[in-house]
Amino acid sequence: MARNLRTTRRKFIHSMAGLAIAGRTFLRSGDVRAAIAETQEGEGTPLPKMAYRRLGKTGFLGSRLIFGCGAALSQEPRDDLLNRAFDAGVNVFDVGTRRYYKDAEQNLRVFLKKRRDEILLISKASVYLDIEPGAQVTSAQAKQGAKTWLGLLDQSLSDLGVERVDAYYMMGANNPSVVRSDEMYEAFLKAKQAGKTSYWGLSTHENAQNVVLAAAATERFSLAQIAITPAGWYSWADRNVVADSPDMVGLGPVLAEARAAKIGLIGMKAGRFLAGRKWLGWGNPKAFDSHYDAKLMAANLNEFQRSYAFVLEHGLDAVNADMQTFGHLEENFVAAATAQEYFA
Repeated sequence: MARNLRTTRRKFIHSMAGLAIAGRTFLRSGDVRAAIAETQEGEGTPLPKMAYRRLGKTGFLGSRLIFGCGAALSQEPRDDLLNRAFDAGVNVFDVGTRRYYKDAEQNLRVFLKKRRDEILLISKASVYLDIEPGAQVTSAQAKQGAKTWLGLLDQSLSDLGVERVDAYYMMGANNPSVVRSDEMYEAFLKAKQAGKTSYWGLSTHENAQNVVLAAAATERFSLAQIAITPAGWYSWADRNVVADSPDMVGLGPVLAEARAAKIGLIGMKAGRFLAGRKWLGWGNPKAFDSHYDAKLMAANLNEFQRSYAFVLEHGLDAVNADMQTFGHLEENFVAAATAQEYFA
């Protein structure tokens, strides 16, 4: 009987600890799914072997899952998650300026001290220009954007506690003329010559097709992080799939043009639409099922994992995921590591 009481007590303590973790996760993210997943903390769960791809002009053999640190580290360090990801095979970590991601770069510092030479480190900042996506940037505007971007790069290096970030993105790029501007390119070259960064990239979730094609035409970019789903381009502005977008298969020629320019393609928001926007709601997890064949539908993957596997096997080198729980990390890890198994 004493043994049963000890066992019951251990289960009770574990359950209460799990509820405490879940509560903190819910307060931080407002995401019930994340809170539940956090109670299923799986630091010992066996994971498949990670898959890798050469990432554009960087030549870096990067994991197909990239750890998106921005939201996960914005309020507190999460070295437990970072180390779990690294130990399992994730070797690309993406963060961003404090102007958008609060303390994320500073909260990455301890991890970087141990792993800096073993990973590809990416950060990013917007040019913060008040210009419409279809407008033509002036030289004065481009110079101002370049100055802002360089200043935020210096701030990022200070917050990260490093002298160099491997790749620094133009964040939230939505204007092709800014992407093509010589002033921005000269800013990148200045930073590269100073040893502050090695590769130029961009992230985009608005006017993405025109931005990607402009980047490819310049042949100046090494990486592009794009908001894309199995159903087509994803719009951050309204948290929806762009109404007139071709699906991802139809976007194949656009992605191929970027690859021909030796741009490594990284996806983001692949499954965000499935989660929906309603508080405590689950969105429409079945929204992309019509894009999948029988083999993928029969795979032992949930709806979110299927979206990651699909985009990875239809033109992307890797996916960037915001992972704030062990459950989410392991879920996304499995999808990225095994994606190639579900397609002929």
